[in-house]
Amino acid sequence: MSIVELPLDQKNIIITRSKDKISDIKKIFTNKGAQIFDFPAIYVGYPDDLNPLDDALCEINDFHWIIFSSSNGIKFVDERLRNLNSSLKECSNKIKIAVVGEKTSLTLSDLGIEADFVPPEFVAESLIENFPISGYGLRVFLPRVQTGGRNLIADEFRNSGARVVEVAAYETRCPDSIPLETINAIVNRRVDAMVFSSGKTVLNSAFLLEKEFGKEWLTFLDKAKLLTIGPQTSKTCKKIFGRVDSQAVKYTFEGLLDAAIDIFN
Repeated sequence: MSIVELPLDQKNIIITRSKDKISDIKKIFTNKGAQIFDFPAIYVGYPDDLNPLDDALCEINDFHWIIFSSSNGIKFVDERLRNLNSSLKECSNKIKIAVVGEKTSLTLSDLGIEADFVPPEFVAESLIENFPISGYGLRVFLPRVQTGGRNLIADEFRNSGARVVEVAAYETRCPDSIPLETINAIVNRRVDAMVFSSGKTVLNSAFLLEKEFGKEWLTFLDKAKLLTIGPQTSKTCKKIFGRVDSQAVKYTFEGLLDAAIDIFN
């Protein structure tokens, strides 16, 4: 019988993500032998005020394009449309949809919708540089996070002559505490790596770590490798943690897995 090699065998890795979404990334790491410690650093809900979103959705068929930069945007727009006796799939017959990112595209596919445009790289800059038509005269709908997101797409489309309606479709908030099992792993210096999939997970993780461990919180992770999903997350991580040990080449969870395997082998 051949022995299956597990490149992350005996590696203890903390995954920071929303509690309801840790499982999908957790599985691909455990399949490679890693021991995972959950660190829910975000929970997602509707924005404080739903009126701007509802107003935009009542006029959704008047837009030429909807641009989604996250799976959460798709989820909450579709959910809200259903409350208004419609759906994103129904609207997709009349308007075009662009997405930033492979995971976002897959979320759209789960609703039975094929994206009209996915940029070659999973960042906002790539969408802007490779968008299939000029923005001039377009009416563009940008559902986004309430706080903390980038304005790059909206700004660039406005500069090109598009009429942009940018509204909060959801908000990401910080949980109250870190799971006890994860706290124990950190205290006992058993963490080999910590994985971040967004700038918000970096910020919220730092907040929760300082809340739990005090001003010296950074010293508890001085031996752990810090892995990030892309350039914006890396920028935040360097600012807050002072370093990034590896950034995913492909800006996906599979890319994060590859980064972890590379750094430990």
